[in-house]
Amino acid sequence: MTVDQAYRILYVIAAAVIGGLLVFVFLRTVLGPRIADRVVAVNLTGTLVTLLICVLAYLMAEDYLVDISLIYTTLSFLAVVLLTKIYMGVYRQKRHQEKTGGEDAHDA
Repeated sequence: MTVDQAYRILYVIAAAVIGGLLVFVFLRTVLGPRIADRVVAVNLTGTLVTLLICVLAYLMAEDYLVDISLIYTTLSFLAVVLLTKIYMGVYRQKRHQEKTGGEDAHDA
């Protein structure tokens, strides 16, 4: 067995492990008990997908896949920022309603 074959086996195993982790993270995204858990799971999904794309880029010897993974990372980051902003807005609105006793200025 040559060094290149050993590395190929290592990367195939790594891709399989990352794929398995993606299944569990996807379950956490869907079944998460709180919204914060789901946001963290979406962030982890983006990281794992980026890592998987980079491993596949090495296995397939296709350099353009690394560029795609960088674009995906940027989109994933922006999605998490947007989800966090939405979550914080809902949280602040809920706290405001609790402080005012459920009455809102829009109800009048």
